[in-house]
Amino acid sequence: MRETLSTATRLPVIDMAPLFGGDRAAREGVALEVRSACRASGFFYVTGHGVSQAVLAELEAASRRFFALPEESKQANAMARGGRAWRGYFPLGGELTSGRPDLKAGLYFGSELPAEHPRVAAGWPLHGANLWPEAAPELRGAVEAYMAAATRAGHALMRGMALSLGLAEDYFERHYTADPTILFRIFHYPASAPADLTTPESWGVGEHSDYGLLTLLAQDRHGGLQVKTPECWIAAPPLPGTLVCNIGDMLDRLTGGWYRSTPHRVLNESGTDRLSFPLFFDPDFAAAMKPLPPEATIGDTGPGDPRWDGADLQAFTGTYGDYLLGKVSKVFPELGGEVL
Repeated sequence: MRETLSTATRLPVIDMAPLFGGDRAAREGVALEVRSACRASGFFYVTGHGVSQAVLAELEAASRRFFALPEESKQANAMARGGRAWRGYFPLGGELTSGRPDLKAGLYFGSELPAEHPRVAAGWPLHGANLWPEAAPELRGAVEAYMAAATRAGHALMRGMALSLGLAEDYFERHYTADPTILFRIFHYPASAPADLTTPESWGVGEHSDYGLLTLLAQDRHGGLQVKTPECWIAAPPLPGTLVCNIGDMLDRLTGGWYRSTPHRVLNESGTDRLSFPLFFDPDFAAAMKPLPPEATIGDTGPGDPRWDGADLQAFTGTYGDYLLGKVSKVFPELGGEVL
């Protein structure tokens, strides 16, 4: 049986607009709210993020047109054709987030890099050009507009995150995000019959945490996101004008567990198809992941409770790219063996 979600707990809503240029006191006020949210659950909503409703509406409309195409047309953009750039379409059940096929299909995008870019020319994985669907040409403009606005919001949020940790506002940009790893996904969750929602195979995405620094998520009106708080699982339904933000494993790693990456999952109980649009704002692929400097304002985390997956993030050493490749090769094991 699935757990009954709590209706008593709600995620905070933070107006991040001052982080784009408000006065110092206003920015510090936002940082305090971010700090509280990161310590409490690692999830919060943001308003004032700068992603217009027109951009979101066009992204949803273009995405629905793509996923309504015949499977043959969608397969023209199959991820296997994206090579080491790791871009393109995967069909229903093609991703194994928690070791079991997810009940979703999706499109993968990232920063658009030309063949002559040094990292592309050197054959770095997860770097290169996107696969833009010829059968849905309007999708490119919608995706690029959303990615640009959400990336700008990610930079602003990381300035607030630095302040929340007692660091200079540009700390993360100087050390990790001057050239961030930007990965963007469009996920399509099919409608499920009510009788199917009690089976393990009904999960659109099973329990997991994200890999990097921040995730910024736009949802359509149907919802389905669930977040594991210290007390219970709670729903994170779409709220008009907001994006959902959550912290990932590398922010957990950098803060020594002071900010914890939070397990979450998706179950589409709406009775109709659902779309979601997560953008992952992550460290430079080549950045070495080290603890924050001594001047950071973080408390003693002590031994803490074991992570949901038993992993020890503090034992990890290496670059963000090392961590990311180890994760994605498990999500797409067949593809990983071919291109990574």
